[in-house]
Amino acid sequence: MTQQTKLGLGFMGPAIVIVVLLFLAPVLLTGFFSFTNMSTATGISGGTYRITESVLNRLPADQVRPDVIVSLSESQFVVDEAGLEAMRAEGLDPAFIEELAERHGAEVFTSGDDLEDAMKDLDNRPRSIRVIKGAVDMFERSLRDRDFAEEAAFTAALDDAVVDLTDNERVVIVQAAYSGWTMTTSNFSRLWSTPQTGQVIINTLFYVGMTLLLFNVGFALVLAITTTFLPAGQSAFFRAIWFLPRISPSVLYVLLWKWLAWDTGFINAVLGQFGMAGRNWMLDTTANAWVFVILINGFVGASMGMIIFTSAIRAIPKPLFYAAQVDGASRWQQVRFIILPQLVWPLLFVSTYQTLSLLTSFEYILLSTEGGPGSTTEVWSLSAYQTALSNYAGNLQYGYGATMALVLVAIGVAASLLFLRLFNFKHLVSRPRIEQ
Repeated sequence: MTQQTKLGLGFMGPAIVIVVLLFLAPVLLTGFFSFTNMSTATGISGGTYRITESVLNRLPADQVRPDVIVSLSESQFVVDEAGLEAMRAEGLDPAFIEELAERHGAEVFTSGDDLEDAMKDLDNRPRSIRVIKGAVDMFERSLRDRDFAEEAAFTAALDDAVVDLTDNERVVIVQAAYSGWTMTTSNFSRLWSTPQTGQVIINTLFYVGMTLLLFNVGFALVLAITTTFLPAGQSAFFRAIWFLPRISPSVLYVLLWKWLAWDTGFINAVLGQFGMAGRNWMLDTTANAWVFVILINGFVGASMGMIIFTSAIRAIPKPLFYAAQVDGASRWQQVRFIILPQLVWPLLFVSTYQTLSLLTSFEYILLSTEGGPGSTTEVWSLSAYQTALSNYAGNLQYGYGATMALVLVAIGVAASLLFLRLFNFKHLVSRPRIEQ
């Protein structure tokens, strides 16, 4: 390895570490979590095996026999060594214990009354009914509401509770009783079978397309071109104004828009002078909500495109403009034949970057409409966030939210490849003809 190669790797080392930790690792973890059913209910660590009422209700009737479900739901009394040892620890009559073990050892009673009657028939039974009832409780064996840390222990207790349990029934019950997360592919089928998914996709396409075309690229390009032909002082002033939304704190920026649209906001204060009733212009209708969502995000996105396009226009050699003016070219002709052809690279970068940004960002929508009214302005990234990290139901579905995030990564990669195709990336990076 040459010294130059070592030096290059030394400079690239920090960048590689950052890419691995901040990009590859989150993507890989998201991919892993997307194949799990991890949620608030399951927890993020290993769960336990527990038979509860809800577990019994979830057992499919076509795979688990009704009598098995009844056996799991009811308490049983088994004369086993553990119960006998508990009797010895309580100091009960050894003769009573030995006779019980000899006559009813390993016998299963369906109720405590049956076991109590069996104890009363013994010759060495205690005279106190209270003592007998206390002895009965020592043999109660039930899976209901008992936690088992290991599957083997739960399976053993399950076989003790239900003698003729089949292998398929055992598997179904074990899976239903496990409270932890498991690996699964059901998140993907659930995602595409949920009716809300289609609406969220439409919302996302509309939001990204309109904001990108109208503001992040379209209006940004208009600002860059128009301010180019202004005097230096005036152009700097207008660019500074349009850059303010980007450097403003998100909460303060959205709060100003809410003040504009609130029931007691600026718009209603003006329209009230003409007798119009006040209303919340941001949330009263779906159309108004989309207008404000696109405006709020568009004003921020336009500033970045404006700076990049302006820098690219300034890099165009001045003699091209001078020659065009001598030939009698109008402003529009200068824009069409000089500026726009020189902006292919900046247009590719801004379109790709802003598309990915719009696909993954949701803070302005969350702060302004929270996806409302209803869920009419809920986009994919916001839906993934609310599913995995914040929802009113209280059950955060980490695995399902990760599935939505993974799909979003795939959409972002596909969109990037599409832009490379539309802008003919191979032609942009090809060698100049003069060098061929």
